[in-house]
Amino acid sequence: MGISSSLNAGVMGLNVNAQRLSGISDNIANSETNGYKRAETDFTSLVNQGNSGSFYNAGGVRANTERQVSLQGSITATGNSTDLAINGNGLIPITTVSEREESTSTRPFMMTTTGSFSRDDEGYLRTNGGLQLLGWPVDETGDPGAVSRESAVDLVPVRLNGFDFAPNATTAAEMSVNLPANTPAGETFSMTLEYFDGLGTSHSLNIDYTSVDPALSSWNMTIDDSATGATVGDLDITFDATGANAGGINTVTANTGAYDATTGVLTIAGVDGPIDLTIGAEGSASGLSLYDSEFAPVKLTKNGSTLGFLERVEMSDSGILEGVYDTGFRRPLFQIPIANVSNPNGLTPQNGQAYQISNDSGPFYLWDSGTGPVGNVTGYTLESSTTDITEELTQLIETQRAYSSNAKIVQTVDEMLQETTNLKR
Repeated sequence: MGISSSLNAGVMGLNVNAQRLSGISDNIANSETNGYKRAETDFTSLVNQGNSGSFYNAGGVRANTERQVSLQGSITATGNSTDLAINGNGLIPITTVSEREESTSTRPFMMTTTGSFSRDDEGYLRTNGGLQLLGWPVDETGDPGAVSRESAVDLVPVRLNGFDFAPNATTAAEMSVNLPANTPAGETFSMTLEYFDGLGTSHSLNIDYTSVDPALSSWNMTIDDSATGATVGDLDITFDATGANAGGINTVTANTGAYDATTGVLTIAGVDGPIDLTIGAEGSASGLSLYDSEFAPVKLTKNGSTLGFLERVEMSDSGILEGVYDTGFRRPLFQIPIANVSNPNGLTPQNGQAYQISNDSGPFYLWDSGTGPVGNVTGYTLESSTTDITEELTQLIETQRAYSSNAKIVQTVDEMLQETTNLKR
C-alpha cells in the first residue's frame, strides 16, 4: 500500500509540475502581449486520512492555476488616441465584434484592462482581435442620464457614424469695453460681435453705445441681430463717477433682454436660442467701464464655431469619449464606465485579454472613471504584460528540478517493485 501511494504521489507530482510548466510557457510567450495577466500555479497537499502513527501513505499534491488579473502592468504611452488603459483598479466594458449587434440579453458582456481600439469600416471602435468597445451615449453636457450600473442593459457598442461633423452654436459671450468719459450727449460708438447658429452660419450682433447725459454718466446700449434685424437688447446704464467703484457699472435697466445684476449676464435671443452675454455686474468694472480714455473694446470672446469635421476622438479624465473637430470644438460622444468586481482573479479568461464574470469573481458594478474603487481610463496608453522574464526563468528552473525529482520517485518505486517481484524467483 505504501509503495503504491508513493507511485501515485510521484505521478501526481509530474502532472502538477507539467501544469505549472504550461503556465510558465504561456507567461513567457505573452511577455510582450499588452494587457496580458500572468498565470500563477499554486500547489496544495492532499492528506491520506487513514494515516496513523504506525504507518503512512502518501496523499499527493494538487495544483491550482489562477490568472493574476488584479496585478497591473506598467502603463506605456502610444500615439493612438483610442489606445485605452486604466491607471488603477477596474476593467473596460467590451463585447465581441461578431455579436455586438445582438440584444443586451444575448450579447456577451466581457471586460478588459486595456485595448488598442480603432475605427472600422462601419464606424465602430474595436480591436484587431475582435473586441468591441461598449459605452453609454451622452448628451451635449456629457450626461448619460439614468443608466443601470449593475447590468449591461444600457451599454451600446461605441460607433462614430453620425458624429463626423457637428455645428457649434454660440450660447455665451463675454466683453470688456471702455466707454470714453465726458462724451457729449447723442454721440454713439459702434462695434460688432460675431455669433453662430445651429447650422454653423455666421451672424452679427451690432452693438451701439450712445451717451445720454455726461453729467450723470448715463448711457444707452442697444444690440441688433443681423439675422432678423430685431433689437434683442436695450439697456439704460449708469456708471459711478466717484468712490471705490469709480468707472464701474452703477445700475443697469433692461428694456429688452434679461439682465442679472449679480452675475452681470445679459440674456438675449439668438436665432436658435438664448445667448448669455457677460457685460459686468452692478458695482463692478470687470465688463463695461467708463474712464477718461478712448473707446476700447479690449476683450470680446465667445463660444461656437462654423461646421466642424471630426478629426479624432479622445478620452477625457472623467471617462468621456470626446469628438475633436477641426474648428477646435470638442463634443461629448460616449461615457466609458469602469467595471469593478470583488475578486478580479476569479474572472474567467477569454481570448484577447478579455474576461467574463464567474461565481468566483462576484457581480460587477459600473463606476464613473476615477470614482470609488476604480482608477482613471486614459487614452494614448496601453498596459504592458505583467510577465517578468527573470522570475519566469527562475521558476522554469525550479519546475524542471521538481519534475526530475518526481520522475526519480517513479523510477525508484519501479525498481522497488522489481525487487519485490524478484523475491518470488
